[in-house]
Amino acid sequence: MESKKPELDRVDRALLRALSVNARASGAALAAEIGVAESTVSLRLRRLQQLGHIRGYRANIDLAALGASLQALISVRLAKHARVQIDDFRDAAPHWPGVIGLFHTAGADDYLLHVAAADASDLRDFVLEHLAEHPAVAHTETNLIFEYVDGDGWQDLVK
Repeated sequence: MESKKPELDRVDRALLRALSVNARASGAALAAEIGVAESTVSLRLRRLQQLGHIRGYRANIDLAALGASLQALISVRLAKHARVQIDDFRDAAPHWPGVIGLFHTAGADDYLLHVAAADASDLRDFVLEHLAEHPAVAHTETNLIFEYVDGDGWQDLVK
């Protein structure tokens, strides 16, 4: 039976909210904002990381500044739903050049691939060299992303 993660209390939730606004905030700044001792912040952050509630800290990089001004969501339908093909695709795709993220989905398509590319030609090459060549892939559909806006509705979960 799967063990349930411990409940988050008010301090844990306040730390998660504060980190979502500024993941680089110092322990002292977090302590002052939340109203607890800096040592409490340090212990709680370590615990939240160990429990997997905090999976990491990342910078939100402007991909266009790196030469990848085009982004797309590519729907992928697998030919078969055998465990070996699913695992093979899932293991390979996140490591292909330009892949930002991979979502395993329910519905007509099996995966959504979030990809960054320099231009349309680069994106076409990605599809031809990786998706069209992968033996598990039966069908793809590419949707260009014109704009991405971060959502904050998830923060209601940490109240």
